[in-house]
Amino acid sequence: MVVWERPEPPSRPALAPLSRERIVRAAIELADADGLDAVSLRKIATALDVGPMRLYGYIESKEELLDLMVDAAHAEIRPAGDDWREVLASLAHAMRHAVHRHEWLADLLGGRPQLGPNALATAESVMAALGDIGVDSAMPVVSAVNAYTIGAVRREIAERRAERATGLDEKRWQATLGPYLQRSFATGKLPALATVVHDAVHLTADETFRMGLDFLLDGIGARVSAP
Repeated sequence: MVVWERPEPPSRPALAPLSRERIVRAAIELADADGLDAVSLRKIATALDVGPMRLYGYIESKEELLDLMVDAAHAEIRPAGDDWREVLASLAHAMRHAVHRHEWLADLLGGRPQLGPNALATAESVMAALGDIGVDSAMPVVSAVNAYTIGAVRREIAERRAERATGLDEKRWQATLGPYLQRSFATGKLPALATVVHDAVHLTADETFRMGLDFLLDGIGARVSAP
């Protein structure tokens, strides 16, 4: 029986109150503060002031705990809109915002589909909005939007982590690598790249994400509207 269907053990009033929700909330607080490496049943038990063995009545493994954490994060991903494009754009932005709030989520998205109740509710609302696209196209379309979003936010989180590790923000990184790039461009072997770096508009992360998503949604629109 999967964790979402397995009954919780009966309450024991003489002990500190406990539930899967409290365990998952404590795990998320640890992960938000110090990353997934900080999450362990021992640390969660300490945070909740209970014995570690009590947790095994609610969660059998760390893998189950991670599944529950991801599903709890999906409660924050609630796409909305009046048509398929608005709903898919809302899904992408909501997922990105959730990852920015919970950096550890970037490491757990993707792979096999999430099947917790919150993730299923999100999937249901998205699929209900894709009726005009057709049942055969719905899953590939959602997969494409998910792939774009997950890839984009993982890059953003990787840049955030690199900045913390090196102490170099974007401006300091550019100042450090700028002379090297100028010397490379001066060889004349990288004319197209030099033109883009020198002349293209430099977008913020938000602008870059929105533009890439628009490109993708424009392509989906052209494909599904083609005869």
